[in-house]
Amino acid sequence: MAKKLSKQKKSGKTNSALPVLRPNAAGIDIGATEIYVAVPLDRDPESVRSFPTFTQDLYGLADWLERCGVETVAMESTGVYWIPLFQVLEDRGFEVYLVNARHVKNVPGRRTDVSDCQWLQFLHSVGLLRASYRPEQEVCAVRSLLRHRESLVQMAVTHVQHMQKALDQMNLQLHHVISDITGRTGLAIVEAILAGERDPHILAKLRDERIKASAKVIAKSLVGDYRAEHLFTLRQSLTAYRSYQKLIEECEREIRRHLESFHPPEHPADGVDAEIPVASPAPGTSVRDELRRVFGVDRIVLRQNGEDPTTRHSGRLGR
Repeated sequence: MAKKLSKQKKSGKTNSALPVLRPNAAGIDIGATEIYVAVPLDRDPESVRSFPTFTQDLYGLADWLERCGVETVAMESTGVYWIPLFQVLEDRGFEVYLVNARHVKNVPGRRTDVSDCQWLQFLHSVGLLRASYRPEQEVCAVRSLLRHRESLVQMAVTHVQHMQKALDQMNLQLHHVISDITGRTGLAIVEAILAGERDPHILAKLRDERIKASAKVIAKSLVGDYRAEHLFTLRQSLTAYRSYQKLIEECEREIRRHLESFHPPEHPADGVDAEIPVASPAPGTSVRDELRRVFGVDRIVLRQNGEDPTTRHSGRLGR
């Protein structure tokens, strides 16, 4: 439920002789638990109100803006707190300007939540704010999944480091003689160690033929002090690493499912990329082939030819 703010709490007015280009503009300052909204002074006796961040209150905020005749809204991109309100307002048909906070950090006066939303409303009404680029919802969905995948990869790497630390504490130098402990050779040897094998020569026979290090060097690196506490850490770290690998695979399948809804441009570029398959990508399709299907051009070829791939297609991706 919206709170009415006392006159004493409001900051000074932002009257100016600048021409008002957007008379139906509002400004919003977003926090984790409270949102402050400013509308033009002539739209409501209480031109600044605060709303909680519960979903029901976001709908109430949008209703109030509609009653005030607001058509366009400016808000700062604060963390991820802006996303729910942005989506609610966009679904209601408001023109939403997502503003970089650096553009308004130098406004005069003491910075408060109330003054921030008032300054956003004023600057937006006189056309001094520029909206940040936000892609279409389909692209935003894939971008969110890609960022989540990146986080999963980082967490998996953390457990690889734990495995390396456990090996170091046992003075097993395996990860110093092979390039990747999570490769075929590394995992095979680690699994054998956790299964109880201690003979370095038997462990070295698990070496893949493509490994540059010789079996003799690998066997030498596997002579160490196999202590129970470090083996326990190694086992748990390997289990956690494999768990994250499964999560990454699930995330990649979800990314591919979203990408299958993308369609190539209606008018592909002339030349070598004129024939673009419209069918969904087959399993195992490379990232380059998938991007070529989505964008209608081979962006790598364009760069090699000295062309700007961003100018070949100005239209939006198909829905």
